[in-house]
Amino acid sequence: MRYTRISTKIVLTAVVFLFITGSFAAASADKAVTSGTGVPILLYHRLGPTVADSMTITTPVFESHLKYLRQNGYTVIPLRQVIDCLKNNKPLPPHSVVIVADDGHKSIYTDMLPLVRKYQIPVTLFIYPSAISNASYAMTWNQLKELKETGLFDLQSHTYWHPNFKVEKKRLDKKEYEKVVETQLKKSKDKLEKEFGTKIDLLAWPFGIYDDYLSGKASEAGYVAAFSIERRPVRSGDNMMSLPRFLLENANQGKSFERLLTGN
Repeated sequence: MRYTRISTKIVLTAVVFLFITGSFAAASADKAVTSGTGVPILLYHRLGPTVADSMTITTPVFESHLKYLRQNGYTVIPLRQVIDCLKNNKPLPPHSVVIVADDGHKSIYTDMLPLVRKYQIPVTLFIYPSAISNASYAMTWNQLKELKETGLFDLQSHTYWHPNFKVEKKRLDKKEYEKVVETQLKKSKDKLEKEFGTKIDLLAWPFGIYDDYLSGKASEAGYVAAFSIERRPVRSGDNMMSLPRFLLENANQGKSFERLLTGN
């Protein structure tokens, strides 16, 4: 009788242990699927032979980034793949990065395009249409269409004329500000869709400025995701209207670039 009681106690203890450890393992697995793997979005603005300003990365440094990614087993994936994972609650692909560029500077055509072709990587460009074929520093519509025809570039919105929404909110009354916001979000989307015949539903916030009001208006305008300049990888569960990106500088090379990717 005493042996039976001891045996029963041992069995019950084992069952409880297996249940607890099994539940813990399942919970850990669920957490891993939910959190996914962070994907750095690398943000560029313009390239060139020398560092003209804080937004310029020399063309050799940009190529060194691409070489590092290739040599260290990283996959450059389309931004759209990250968005689809987030929308459908799928794990983000491990050891992956995204490359994007803001503004539509002419060096994207002259300097970035040859390297994008060489390394066969996808890039998303965020464009503000008022500069295109107008500003001396910007690409033309024909150049943008040539980029699109490569199949390697996705073109998306960076508002219409790249406003500073904090400044606009201070200087305008409520109705005027609301009108500016609506114009920036809708006019850019409409112009880009007309020029390229594709759906424009991604938005890069100028200067990384956003708030709940702007995010809500962007959603109303038909954007499914928007991007800030918070320096960290995108992770599952992030707010779709303020996804983070690493704004790169020319100093982000060698060990600095490696640390940015690995977090070490």
